[in-house]
Amino acid sequence: MMKIQDINTLGQLKKSGYKPRSVKEEIRANLIRSIQQKEQPFTGIIGYEDTVIPDTERAILSRHNILFLGLRGQAKTRMARQMVDLLDEYIPVIAGSEINDDPLAPLSKFAKDLIAEQGDETPIRWLHRSERYGEKLATPDVSVADLIGDIDPIKAANLKLSFADEKVIHYGIIPRSNRGIFVINELPDLQARIQVALFNILQEGDIQIRGFKLRMPLDILFVFTANPEDYTNRGSIVTPLKDRIQSQILTHYPKTIEHSLAITEQEAVLSKDQASLVDISDLIKRLIEQVAFEARNNEYVDKKSGVSARLTIAAFENAVSTAERRALIHGEEKTQVWISDLSGIIPAITGKIELVYEGEQEGPYQVAVNLLDKAIRSQFITYFPNPEQVKKRRPTGKKSMEEKEPENPYKSIIRWFDGGNHLDLLMDSKDEVRIQTLYKVDGLYAFVKKYFPQANEKQQALLMEFVLHGLAAYSLISKRTIEGKVEFKDLIGSMMNLGDMQFDSEEEDYN
Repeated sequence: MMKIQDINTLGQLKKSGYKPRSVKEEIRANLIRSIQQKEQPFTGIIGYEDTVIPDTERAILSRHNILFLGLRGQAKTRMARQMVDLLDEYIPVIAGSEINDDPLAPLSKFAKDLIAEQGDETPIRWLHRSERYGEKLATPDVSVADLIGDIDPIKAANLKLSFADEKVIHYGIIPRSNRGIFVINELPDLQARIQVALFNILQEGDIQIRGFKLRMPLDILFVFTANPEDYTNRGSIVTPLKDRIQSQILTHYPKTIEHSLAITEQEAVLSKDQASLVDISDLIKRLIEQVAFEARNNEYVDKKSGVSARLTIAAFENAVSTAERRALIHGEEKTQVWISDLSGIIPAITGKIELVYEGEQEGPYQVAVNLLDKAIRSQFITYFPNPEQVKKRRPTGKKSMEEKEPENPYKSIIRWFDGGNHLDLLMDSKDEVRIQTLYKVDGLYAFVKKYFPQANEKQQALLMEFVLHGLAAYSLISKRTIEGKVEFKDLIGSMMNLGDMQFDSEEEDYN
């Protein structure tokens, strides 16, 4: 059997036994082979194994055009682009054809005329699957000419042809994607009259250009992406067009922290220098992911807009960069991301959440700070006893001698702050200084050591800092961020903001 690179003419192609098939049949056959061989056709797509991917495979097996419908940052375009891997590696096309004419089933006048003139000597070339993908971001200025085509007056003048000659047509991006995959991103952004122009292509598979009596049955797998129709006032998918898209697949955000962690780990970009300089613990990673989960359920965040997975990716990169900057300032050879470093992820949050009216009144910065506090609160109880249960007391009544009040594991820590002590953690302080500062709190080290006896010094210090932020999130102590430092105090003293001298003077008056 001849090798692909040795087949250069139509006659050689016929002798090779090549048989053409539609792009949907081609993708379907390759998917069947992939499933039978237990291969994963969609790599790097995490969290869709039991939902979106099976739906997509069913649509491909059914030879359907596909609409991925979901909020931003849900890997809709990535799913579409990965379908290219299900195409054959190479297919033959007529050399010089603008629309990838099949040598055995030509569509364009150019290809038909060339075959009529040269017969079996018609030159062919082999098209790689990477060249069989077309994508267009739908914007209000996209025209029918852009997508489908139009008469080209310059071509007509240069070739001295009449506008009635088919050779003067300039094909748009859709015909040029013939025998491949064509994706339209953000379909609702396409004007309604442009959407109408797609009806014939989807239903009958042909195109109409101006007044030409032209029937060109294109062979294309169409994939569309869209946000839900009620997202902003930009427009919607016209009903007859949606009716012509056979499979509508709903995408979603990661359903578990583990999936979200895996996505961020895969997508975040760190340099080798950053990776070697900065350690980032599983605790910090989970806090960052928890921010996104909190945002998606927050009353101040617009749920119709969604919270993209890009938020946690950018936040992860910012957290590492915050620690890196601090290490560079002090000339440290190694550092880790501390809880207070998470203040550096605020810019990654504020730019990626859409707020409702009440959220705008609160302000994007304050909403981001609140989301971070809620994330700390949610994750805290997976590491340490729930402070809410500590607050609850047994009902009053007669107790037996054996019955005792439940022991408060945070008692010694809170008592230290109640004694008038406070702790200032400078955000840009050296690791050594930060650790020494944390050890000042009575009972803090012993508390962490009890629950995490195997942790090393820096891990213990990170957990000690986490305890302080957690107790503040549960309103057992107060926390205030001012002028590059985080200040922890007792809750009551902080609320009243009264000094000892004031009480003394009042006592003297009573005497």
